[in-house]
Amino acid sequence: MLTRLVNVVIDAADPARQAKFWSAALRWEIPFAEEAGAAVWPPGYSYPQPSALPLVFVAVPEPKTGKNRLHIDIATTSLAHQDAEFDRLTRLGAVPVDIGQGDVPWIVLADPEGNEFCVLDPRPVYAGTGPVAAVVCGCRDPQALAGFWELASGFTRQAAWDGFVSLRSPAGTGPFLELLRVPDAKTGKNRVHLDLRPWPGAEHAAAVAGLRAAGATLAEVGQHDVPWTVLADPEGNEFCVLRPR
Repeated sequence: MLTRLVNVVIDAADPARQAKFWSAALRWEIPFAEEAGAAVWPPGYSYPQPSALPLVFVAVPEPKTGKNRLHIDIATTSLAHQDAEFDRLTRLGAVPVDIGQGDVPWIVLADPEGNEFCVLDPRPVYAGTGPVAAVVCGCRDPQALAGFWELASGFTRQAAWDGFVSLRSPAGTGPFLELLRVPDAKTGKNRVHLDLRPWPGAEHAAAVAGLRAAGATLAEVGQHDVPWTVLADPEGNEFCVLRPR
């Protein structure tokens, strides 16, 4: 494993406003907020510990269209807590949304820029993850994609059944990365993507080469001259390989 999962990146019209909402939603801090980008992470967090995945908001000119292929699940500890989180998050500016979920025990909301997220019913598997239970990626074939993301993220497989695979840091801390079967194919650039970073001592070029050998392809998202490399996984989901740190 040459790389590790370090960030969840969300395109935004107003990164600072998004950071303000998500800081309050997760009770996290804002380490920086600028016109071009902002981030949130837990109080006392030392980047890039596996205990959390910081949310990074980057300014883009394009508006959100359609349902995101990646989203965040928020953990709760009881049904009363789930109800309280719904009330608190809607007061902060989230709104209920219908994405065809039907009658399910979780609640689907959208943040102020329309990014969907779920407030889960209480589940013992997410005890100890912190407020973010999981980052969920919709895909056509979770089992086929799981091997690639085990290699890319440094996470290990925790559970798998038809249409679903969950991965988590081998440290046993922080959120899960979950691959969930969805019927729709990917179209257009994802508004939410993952950042990887080579482990200290690994070379950026070697990490990129290893990921390409595992099935990743070069991706063009209008990034121009940047110090990171944009790739796409075998189903076309874009991600970035940052420089070692």
